[in-house]
Amino acid sequence: MTDVLIVGSGPTGLTLACDLALRGAAVRVIDQRTGPHRESRGKGLRPSSVEIFEKLGVAESLAAVGQDEVVLRKYFDGAHVNDTPVGGNGLLLGQWQIEEALRERLGSLGVTVEYGTRLTGITQDPAGVRAELADGTVIGARYLAGCDGGHSATRKLLGIPFEGNSEQEPAMVIGDVRAPGLSRDFWHQWFSSDGSGIMLCPMPGTDTFQLQASPEQDEHGEPVPPSLETFQRLFDRHARIPGIRLADATWLSAWRVSVRVVTRMREGRVFLAGDAAHVHPIAGGLGMNTGIGDAAALGRTLAAALTGPGGEEVLDVYEAERLPVAVEVVADTARRYDRVVSAVRTPGVGTEAGLD
Repeated sequence: MTDVLIVGSGPTGLTLACDLALRGAAVRVIDQRTGPHRESRGKGLRPSSVEIFEKLGVAESLAAVGQDEVVLRKYFDGAHVNDTPVGGNGLLLGQWQIEEALRERLGSLGVTVEYGTRLTGITQDPAGVRAELADGTVIGARYLAGCDGGHSATRKLLGIPFEGNSEQEPAMVIGDVRAPGLSRDFWHQWFSSDGSGIMLCPMPGTDTFQLQASPEQDEHGEPVPPSLETFQRLFDRHARIPGIRLADATWLSAWRVSVRVVTRMREGRVFLAGDAAHVHPIAGGLGMNTGIGDAAALGRTLAAALTGPGGEEVLDVYEAERLPVAVEVVADTARRYDRVVSAVRTPGVGTEAGLD
């Protein structure tokens, strides 16, 4: 029987795994994906996350790749308006790079992610948890941590309500692209008087940009699925820079506004962390960072339970600490998102409207 089984190998799960392994706990990490991704996704570490990573021994390698300052170049109706340096908010770098550093650190501690492993059932008793897998295997653990994202199988198997709402129509299309000829010295943000726009952020340590844009609509007013071709049309419409041809779209996604939080983060010996417990708008870059904070808190709770007498009082500490944080972050990011959506209709204002 392992001490802690972690479901999900994103930043939350990997942070928790490193934390517990450093404390001497026996850890296993499973993930239903077939292997690591190389998508930029959440692209910013706040100072609180950097501090956590310093304790885990990965901050130095991430600082060598990431940027601690970025200049937002703002355009309005195609014309350059101003540049705004933004710094002091941590590090800009891709989520895949963060996960890669955490996996390497975890590997140095003797733990590797078990990919292609899907959780299908959970049973528990006072002695531990039995995790049933799709291939019929059963893993026994003293505790289980569901760090498996917004569509969390762990949360669904536990039947924990995920209260809130999700919009049906996408608010944004996102992807990773190359844009040969476009300056990589700026996070380019083109907005129009109707509030629509496109942004290209250069990802450090790569030759790609993370693209975020208002969705294209077809003749019936329906959103067009993201593709390199739609990205190019959106770029031509908003940026109005002839000669720039986007290439190599390696990640294509549509993002919908979801504002949800679980009613509880613990069911017996099973815990939820990160997007499995809360999802919210991206304004302010708080999503991945809140999950990393969850992982640090859960690591402390589980370490105390594993090394001490345990008991409900010890296990209750995690939810008591983190559920109020999740509720406030969900409300805060919704306010930030509304603020950004409104603010970018003013020439010269960009995503900095969602920062502290």
